[in-house]
Amino acid sequence: MLPRELGDDARLVRHNPAAVQMPRIYATVALSVGATIELPSASAHHVREALRLRVGDTLTVFNGHGGEFRCRVTTITRQTVAVRIAEFTAIERESPLTITLAQGISRGEKMDYTLQKAVELGVTRLVPLTSARSQIKLDAERAARRMEHWRGIITHACAQCGRNRVPEMLAPMTVAEFVAMDTATTRLTLAPGSATTLASLAKPELSASLVVGPEGGLSANELTVLEAHAYQGVRLGPRVLRTETAALVALATLQAVAGDLC
Repeated sequence: MLPRELGDDARLVRHNPAAVQMPRIYATVALSVGATIELPSASAHHVREALRLRVGDTLTVFNGHGGEFRCRVTTITRQTVAVRIAEFTAIERESPLTITLAQGISRGEKMDYTLQKAVELGVTRLVPLTSARSQIKLDAERAARRMEHWRGIITHACAQCGRNRVPEMLAPMTVAEFVAMDTATTRLTLAPGSATTLASLAKPELSASLVVGPEGGLSANELTVLEAHAYQGVRLGPRVLRTETAALVALATLQAVAGDLC
């Protein structure tokens, strides 16, 4: 049901591909129909320098709390960008399957690519895993910087693909820490040597978690921990896929059989 205060300006839409083509930005501000607001500095910079919008142009703004707002640019200066919020659309593009991706931290652009495409594929929660075989070791300061960078990757991916709810991004943790907090009804880990294929499993219901190792794979101890917590090892065909490829193939397969792809 739509919020009562939105009145005639709110429209409930199941799917509108054309709306996704309008420039979209994420802004961590309160949004309400009829208000004129100044965009946060990062969002304003994107509107001004990347999108190169002008006064009178329209764009879509979302704040991650659901739905999206059609806005018109009213002011652009070197310091600020202001928009007037014209209309709210209660549209969601989330998958019916809740998916958590626990991804072994990989190097540089590989991790960025995995996170970006996982968002496009509808993942609900992202967990960077620090593994015994990870080539990337993060101290507290580096982890904080990477988290800020990764959150930027995620919100930009949401803007691009039309999602109005930003996936949860948890702080880096070990495999043991992850399994202790995981509540998914279907628990999977990619294991190239497994006799079980992902496609042969029963259709996941409600929620699924997927553990993917880093470039060097998961250690024997980590695999033992996962097995002890009822994670099913699965393979993705006869070839060994790179970590960034494997995660995305598995996510696409899960969404095809139990989510919203195909």
